[in-house]
Amino acid sequence: MSKYFVATLALVIQPSFLLPASAQSADPALGRRIAETTCVACHQIDAKPAPQTVKPVAPSFVDVARMPSTTELSIKVFLRTSHKSMPNFMLSPEEIDSLAAYVVGLAKQ
Repeated sequence: MSKYFVATLALVIQPSFLLPASAQSADPALGRRIAETTCVACHQIDAKPAPQTVKPVAPSFVDVARMPSTTELSIKVFLRTSHKSMPNFMLSPEEIDSLAAYVVGLAKQ
């Protein structure tokens, strides 16, 4: 067998290398639950209008999702970095991946 055939066969048998490691743990439904419990006090977390009594002090997640610079990676980096205007939430890597997947998914709304 040629070494090219073996390499090609390995690529066909193990296609999981094409997926980012975090993609397997990202759950947008979990991301929404985190947003509902942690983020909603400051952010509008979906496309539904916020109740009149709630005055968001931070950008809506839909607006963030539609920014040209927004990617899952940029959100993950943001959530792992301290910011003066945001509380320091201690989220697990799975929670960060899931919240990022949820926010990016809002770009379509």
